[in-house]
Amino acid sequence: MKIYDYRGFPNPRRVRIFLAEKGVDTIPFEHIDVPAGAHRKPEFLAKNPYAAVPVLELDDGTYVSESMAISRYFEESHPTPSLMGSTAKEKAEIDMWQRRLEVSILEPALAYFHYGTEGLGPLEIYQNPDWGTHNHDRVAGGLEKLDHQLNGRPYVVGDKFSVADITAICGIDMAKAVGIGIAGGLINVHRWYDLVSARPSMAA
Repeated sequence: MKIYDYRGFPNPRRVRIFLAEKGVDTIPFEHIDVPAGAHRKPEFLAKNPYAAVPVLELDDGTYVSESMAISRYFEESHPTPSLMGSTAKEKAEIDMWQRRLEVSILEPALAYFHYGTEGLGPLEIYQNPDWGTHNHDRVAGGLEKLDHQLNGRPYVVGDKFSVADITAICGIDMAKAVGIGIAGGLINVHRWYDLVSARPSMAA
């Protein structure tokens, strides 16, 4: 078993944080040099035709891509501590907020990187500054909704750290890396960000 990743990107980081929170530290990582185009070479496309990291290779030769699918595998194989919920209600709320934060913060920050900045340079097939600017603004809207959700809650879904918090922190850190900060008035997001950033798993 191994995981193919590129340490500088938010989606592989989501898996690294997830594993660190689980205490799973025996899975080797193989570096894929994305800026050099290694993710588009035939040997990698045979593992993931969508040309993206991370990818989990299981011992039987199965390849699993997508951060949440990989996280689900480890949630099921290492059930404690639960990061995706224990009850039907918890699971539903965490799934809901994980996806909301993915759509409103993480994905727009990545879209801004790819379409509104130089992104990966020569590897970028298509860029659209107007679409990039639109996604820049979408991040601000997502942060406002997150601030409202965090009012009176230590974490995104109640009292327990979950995969929703992982998606949020990775999305926000990606946004910050491309110059999109957290507005000063979002006091709940700032409080939450300091709390989550202090977790040892953030260094994964």
